[in-house]
Amino acid sequence: MAKSNLLKTQDVTFLDLIGNGKKYRVPSFQRDYAWEEEQWEDLWNDIIELREVPGSFHYMGALVVEASSDREFQIIDGQQRVATLSVLALAVIHRLKAMPGDEATQAANADRAAQLRNRFIGEKDPASLLESSKLFLNDTDDGFYQDYLVQLRQPLNPRGLPKSNRLLWQCFGWFDQRLSDMGAQGEALARLLSDTVARQLLFILITVEDDISAYTVFETLNARGLELSSTDLLKNYLFSRVAAKSDLMALQRRWHHMIGTVKHERFPEFLRYHLLCRFPQVRKQRLFKTVRDEVRSSADVFALMDALEQRADLFAAMDDTAHEFWQERPAARPYIRDLQLFGVRQHTPLVFAAWARLSPDDFVRVLKLLCVVSFRYTVIGGLNTNELEPVYHRAAKGVLDGELATPAAVFNALRSIYVDDDKFVRDFSNKEMDTNGRRKKLVKYVLCHLEADASSVARDWETDPGTIEHVLPENPSGSWDEAFSPERQKDFVYRLGNFLLLESSINRNCQNVEFAQKLPLYASSAYGLTKNLAESGVAEWNPATLGERQSRMAARAAHVWRADFA
Repeated sequence: MAKSNLLKTQDVTFLDLIGNGKKYRVPSFQRDYAWEEEQWEDLWNDIIELREVPGSFHYMGALVVEASSDREFQIIDGQQRVATLSVLALAVIHRLKAMPGDEATQAANADRAAQLRNRFIGEKDPASLLESSKLFLNDTDDGFYQDYLVQLRQPLNPRGLPKSNRLLWQCFGWFDQRLSDMGAQGEALARLLSDTVARQLLFILITVEDDISAYTVFETLNARGLELSSTDLLKNYLFSRVAAKSDLMALQRRWHHMIGTVKHERFPEFLRYHLLCRFPQVRKQRLFKTVRDEVRSSADVFALMDALEQRADLFAAMDDTAHEFWQERPAARPYIRDLQLFGVRQHTPLVFAAWARLSPDDFVRVLKLLCVVSFRYTVIGGLNTNELEPVYHRAAKGVLDGELATPAAVFNALRSIYVDDDKFVRDFSNKEMDTNGRRKKLVKYVLCHLEADASSVARDWETDPGTIEHVLPENPSGSWDEAFSPERQKDFVYRLGNFLLLESSINRNCQNVEFAQKLPLYASSAYGLTKNLAESGVAEWNPATLGERQSRMAARAAHVWRADFA
């Protein structure tokens, strides 16, 4: 087939899709059948609603296929829907063949069943008299689909079937029961399939010319139901490079274990950060192409698996401070927790490299450095995170190549994203953070670190019992209007200088009272910076005094969050 366009898009009915001798194959290692009753019921309800309004349509979402020829296609995304509709068609055919009636009625229904089978399922081979198929599922499901469902044979032990085979059989039984409950006659039952299902269900058919185009298209889709994921597409390609059955079995075992560690939905992210150790730029949209360019043989696949397996536990542990991975490096836990709190991930390639090449102590020092860099650059500076990945790539590659052998050398490689003191102090002096959701924890983190530095008493932001006090309340009473005009109060409530730590018992008494009434309460606090505000001689709380306090906090922050090598 001539290839002129990257993809072709058109609206098609189910009849358009399955008619004219077209055949569809699900790639061997694509995900097994996974739809369950919730999805079957949604589909059934859509069909019943369409049946009541002839001429109406319902979109089933996008179906992505790769053309092998004019009439043969691989289903890249959408096999769950096509498989389920095919099973529904088989249930209709089964109902028609089992329908009671006189000889003429049974003959008419048998003819209807034969016509529907030819149109939606496949034709009977004239020699073997076995039914052929328009749809071929993956390795796990195709044998059961062809030998039992297409032939309308009941398995001897349904409970002993693999899960996906069992789901296919349960799907058939579920639709068969709904069709039986309808109590429709043969003609009405046949019309449900030949008219409602075949002509009123619409797909957006996207035909691509290669697997890279398929991956690119997939990244922009939100298909209905439990469809293929980018992890599945990557898996399909890797498995397609391995031919020997014994190698496939070994790869399957190793893949299953690795996905159990890094989780199915996060594998593309894990793979991308792994590749960023070597390549300066691996965009999400180009991930599949990068893999295809780099992995061409079975040996390449297993080399990639070897490398991924060495980093899988570390990747999982970076989101879990309780992970057993940290038992041998407990000093790393606080910094891993802080990086989680900051919500940053661009440093992951450098963490991979430092863990592989540096000593345990130096690995922890690099984590500490990453916390400082991230706090200055992202948390307080709010700078463009797109600039981070190239810098972290160069640092990771330098560590892996042996060019950066110490944390100090790593710092030099990161110097371009290390915000200097002058800018950091300016940024901190004007920083606002709301106290909702994760941001509340972030404010507590900042206040605890500043308090620990000021009082020399360790304050852990997760376990410290202190609460966040807003000097200017979040919902100030009218008594605050003179110091902070109502039009501008929202500009100051979430300034860092307006926050302090306070015991919950004292905080309850502050509420909306005036600043002068708060000062004695602050003076009774055990938190040094809170007590200092009460003893500083500040008689009024207004934009100027708030700004002065935040500037002092900023100067202290520059000391607290400073790289050891700056």
